[in-house]
Amino acid sequence: MNASAALPRSRFGLRLGGDHRALILFWLALLLVPLLASNNFIVSLANAALINLILIASLNLLMGFGGQISLGHAGFFGLGAYASGILNVRLGINPWLGLPLAALVAGIASLLIGIPALRLRGLYLSMATLGFNSILFVLFNRLVGLTGGPNGLMGVAPFSLFGWPLDSEIRQFPLLWAVSLLVMLSILHLLRSRSGRALRAVATNEPGAEALGINSFHTKLRFFVLAAVMAGVAGSLYVHTNQYASPDTFNISSSILLVVMVALGGSGTYWGPVAGALILTVVPQLLLNFEDAELMLFGFGMLIVLIVFPAGLAGLPDALIRRFTWVRR
Repeated sequence: MNASAALPRSRFGLRLGGDHRALILFWLALLLVPLLASNNFIVSLANAALINLILIASLNLLMGFGGQISLGHAGFFGLGAYASGILNVRLGINPWLGLPLAALVAGIASLLIGIPALRLRGLYLSMATLGFNSILFVLFNRLVGLTGGPNGLMGVAPFSLFGWPLDSEIRQFPLLWAVSLLVMLSILHLLRSRSGRALRAVATNEPGAEALGINSFHTKLRFFVLAAVMAGVAGSLYVHTNQYASPDTFNISSSILLVVMVALGGSGTYWGPVAGALILTVVPQLLLNFEDAELMLFGFGMLIVLIVFPAGLAGLPDALIRRFTWVRR
């Protein structure tokens, strides 16, 4: 039996070690969005969904495949956004240079918090990352000279390509499309690598993984840092596409919502983050007309999905197949 045949399948049937046709075809189909969109608002939603996809996919790597629940992911997102935005606004650094520097800042911060926090487990790890997010949120508000305080960081320059500023939804879409594709391809390759198999082994049975010679702490730390780096990249993309950053975007509620989106999409599934990103981006827009009832309806809908489909929306095809098979029998 070859190595790829032994690898697990995602809930959409995509082999984690197989070809990438499904991913490539899906992303090629996304290129039609700017062409078919009736207005720029739809393209802006697609842009937001791609940034949310990077966030949710990186958290799913840590939480869904690694079994480590982090409630500080929005903090790393904000750290990347403010790092890149401040470097541009205060020091005049080009956004293209700010992008890797934002990822570096988020990675260093995650390393510093991960070394002590990942020695904790379960609820205690969640509380540690939640506290870290709270500290960052306070700093984003208090360091007015750097961050702009509660009013936000304004005047951030957009990315530019050959002197052509990417300052509109249509122009920004190809960049976000390409980066999100690279992230999803990287995760696909990572999950079939030795490190990816070690991560799933640690999540499934940590003592057993240790007995096989896997250093569980180093494995968890590597993926914790990697998830934060991806969040930092998403933060840099966010601040330079919106040309603004507000502390309210990176608060504790945002971190909790990201965890919920991982569960709704399908925790530990490859395509789950795609469903989670669509929910996070589109559903709040659909509920705007309900005003005070928006939060209640959103929460009620999430409860229904999690009760009816415990594996998330990515598990819907398998659930329908099982249901159809049962009915035929």
